[in-house]
Amino acid sequence: MTRILLQNIKVPIDSHEEAAIQAAKQKLKREGITPTKLSLAKKSVDARKRNAIVFICSVMAEIDSTPSESQLAALSAVAMEKSRYEPVIGSKPLVHPPVVVGFGPAGMFSALALAERGYAPIVLERGGSIAEREKDVAMFYRDKILSCDSNIQFGAGGAGTFSDGKLVTRKNDPLCAYVLEKLCEFGAPEEILVNAKPHIGTDLLKQVVASIAQRIESLGGNIMYHTRAEAFCERSDGILVKTQNGEIMAGAVILAIGHSARDTYAYLNKTNHTLQPKAFSVGVRIEHLAEDIDRAMYGKFADKLPHAEYTLSYREGERGVYSFCMCPGGTVVAATSEEEAVVTNGMSVHARNGKNSNAALAVSVLPEDYGNDPMQAIAFQRKLERAAYREALAKGGAPYAAPMVTVGDFLSDKVGSAPTKVKPTYMESGFVVPADLNAVLPPFVSSMLKKGIGQFGKKIAGFDSHDALLTAVETRTSAPLRILRNENGESLSMKRLYPCGEGAGYAGGITSAALDGLKIAAHLMAAYRPAYE
Repeated sequence: MTRILLQNIKVPIDSHEEAAIQAAKQKLKREGITPTKLSLAKKSVDARKRNAIVFICSVMAEIDSTPSESQLAALSAVAMEKSRYEPVIGSKPLVHPPVVVGFGPAGMFSALALAERGYAPIVLERGGSIAEREKDVAMFYRDKILSCDSNIQFGAGGAGTFSDGKLVTRKNDPLCAYVLEKLCEFGAPEEILVNAKPHIGTDLLKQVVASIAQRIESLGGNIMYHTRAEAFCERSDGILVKTQNGEIMAGAVILAIGHSARDTYAYLNKTNHTLQPKAFSVGVRIEHLAEDIDRAMYGKFADKLPHAEYTLSYREGERGVYSFCMCPGGTVVAATSEEEAVVTNGMSVHARNGKNSNAALAVSVLPEDYGNDPMQAIAFQRKLERAAYREALAKGGAPYAAPMVTVGDFLSDKVGSAPTKVKPTYMESGFVVPADLNAVLPPFVSSMLKKGIGQFGKKIAGFDSHDALLTAVETRTSAPLRILRNENGESLSMKRLYPCGEGAGYAGGITSAALDGLKIAAHLMAAYRPAYE
C-alpha cells in the first residue's frame, strides 16, 4: 500500500470536505488510479482575492500500486511515509533514572518518549500541576499575589498551556505529524490533523497536558511538582541534581527549562557552561475587534469562516517588526514570573469566541543591542518589564496594571486617550491604564512599531485604526540565549547533560519544542539503555 498526498485542490468555502475528496478521486481516475481510501489531510483558507475566497485542500490517498514520477506530477502529489518515531536503544546501562528538568512541551514529549520505552524518568517541574496552576493564576488575577514558580510561565505544560495552543511550525519534519497524532491520542481535537493552522485552545490543552502527565506516571515515571533544579554536579555515573527539596542522582539530565528560567541561566553562566547570546524580539500586544479583522480580510465571506488569522512582517536592514502568536477571538494575559514586572501574552480558548483578536507586534533585538552577553540579554528584557510596571503606577494604575495606549495616540506621540470602540482584555477585566509606551520601550523598538503598524495598515484595512489598542510589554517571545550542545545533543560543558527545547534556544513554539524533546530523548536512548534493565 502506498500513501500519496494530492495537493492544491481548490473548493468553494461553502462546500463540505466531500467536495475535495471527490475532486481528488476524479484526478486519480484520469491517471488510471483507483484509491482504496481517501481522506482530507489539510485545509486552509486562501483569502488573497477577497471576493473569491476558497479553501485549499490536500487529500491523502491510499493506493495499491506505486505511481510513477509523471503520475505524481500530473496529480500535484507527493509520496508520503507514515510518521514514525523509532529511536535506537543503546547498550550502555544507566545506573540511575534519567531526569527531565521542566515539563513544558520539550520536557513533556521527551519524558513521554522515555516513559513509553521503559526508562521511568523523573521529571522536575518548579511549578504546579494543571489544577494548581489554575488556582495560582486565579489568585494573581484576583488578589495580585504572584507565585514566582507557578504562574502563566511555569508549571505543567509550560507557557504554552496558557496560550492559544498554536501548533504551526516552519519546520518541515515528518515528526510534526507524529506530534499532532500524539496530542490527539491524549484528547486534542482531530481537526488539528487537517487544519493548516492547527490550534488546540487553552481550555482543551490543559486537559491534554494532564492526560500526558497521567500516562507518564502510569508507566513508572515520577513528576515532582514544586521542585526547582538549582545545581548540577557531574559524577562518574551521572549527574547529581540539587533541588530546594533535596538531591537526586540522575543517569542523565534533559534540560528543558523554558525561556523564562532566568535563575537557571544565571547558574549555568556562573558555573562556566557554554552560553551564546542570540537575537530575540520584544514589543507589545495589539487588540482589534475580531469582526473588524474578519471583515477586512474576508469581506462578504466573513460570516462564513472562522475568525481571520494574519501573519505580518516588515523589515529595514537587519531589523524587523512582525506579528507573532496571533490569537483570534482571544484575550491578553498577564504572563510575568517576577514581582513588580509586567509581561503580556495572548490566549484563546478552543472556540476562539472572544470579542477581540490580538497579536504580539515584536521588534528584533540583536546581540549588539545589549552588548553580546547572555546575561545582558536577560537584563534587557527585565528592564522593559519593570519599566512597564513603573509606568502604569506612575499614571495612576494599581500594581500589575499594564500600560496601554491607543494606536492613534501612539502614532501621533500623544498620551491619555481612554479605550473607546475596542475594550482591553488584559487580566480579563481590562486592567490597564493609559500611559506613554515611549517611556517603556527603547527608541528603536517604538520607531519600528510605528513603521510596522503603518505598513500593516496597507495590508489589512483598519489595522492602524486609531481605536486599536497597544498593551505593553511583550518580552518572552523566545529565549535570549542558546545553551550550546554537540551533534549528539549533549552539552559542550557537561557530559550526560542534554539542553533541550525553547529554553535552550533550539525551538520556538509548542510543536518545534516537542520535536526537539523527541530528538533529544532519542539521543539519550541511543547512548544508554534503561536503568536496572
